[in-house]
Amino acid sequence: MPKYPKFAIIASFIGLWLNSFLSIDFQLFVGFILILSFGILHGANDLALIKNVNTYNKVEKFYKIVLYYIFIVIIGAFLFYIIPWLALTLFILISGYHFGEQQWNKLLKTDMKIVKFLYELVYGLIILFMIFTFQAEEVQNIIMAITTIEVPIFIFLLILKIMLILFILLSVFFYFRIKRFKNYFLKELFYLLVFSIIFKASSLIWGFALYFIFWHSIPSMMDQITFLFGKVNFNNFKLYFRSAFVYWIVSLIGIGLLYFIFKDQKIFNALFFSFLASITFPHVVVIVKMFGKK
Repeated sequence: MPKYPKFAIIASFIGLWLNSFLSIDFQLFVGFILILSFGILHGANDLALIKNVNTYNKVEKFYKIVLYYIFIVIIGAFLFYIIPWLALTLFILISGYHFGEQQWNKLLKTDMKIVKFLYELVYGLIILFMIFTFQAEEVQNIIMAITTIEVPIFIFLLILKIMLILFILLSVFFYFRIKRFKNYFLKELFYLLVFSIIFKASSLIWGFALYFIFWHSIPSMMDQITFLFGKVNFNNFKLYFRSAFVYWIVSLIGIGLLYFIFKDQKIFNALFFSFLASITFPHVVVIVKMFGKK
């Protein structure tokens, strides 16, 4: 695991190098393939995680949890249908926290849970709003397609600046409270620089896919495999894949139906991110519980 960031950096810059040779359409194709493979797979094992996070005396209790999980997914999708601007706002906030938690959970050891939560949220929102700022017009079109609201482009940069200021202030706070924070902070600053280069030089889907796969999904799968099976190796990955396979296939079928029904690129992009959001809501809850138990 300590060597993984080196692999992620190399993979990211190979992706940037390929960016110069691939057409936009091919970037979209490969980007979606990456998201649909490792990206969706990393969230397809939630039910196995639930079994390990909670101890049940009766099988019926587990199935109740499964029903709650499905209910949250349906509520998320329904919210996108009736109040899309609220659903999208929640998706951005929850995804921001989820990205920040994955990056900082092992590094930021403190009893100040509220401040830690805020720091992880701010860090994740910096990542998202870097994407929004560097790909402002395309993001604006997707938001318009989802919510029918035209968000002024300057808003993305304004929120990014606010998040950066909060990030610096909270970092100063942790600098004086946690001895080893300086080492982690400098590395994370470097990673943010890497992310900014990726998002600036790539198209929206390609840049998002490079971050989402190499910096979030694969590290998350490694954490989940460690939690479920004790350590990361190829045999345990096969067990993880076998456990997640059915739910992964169901998710792919759902996305496939969206594509064949709505082939228009703008509408599909909007619905695709809406679909990701509806399955992200319960996934984040499960991962928070997993980190809590660890």
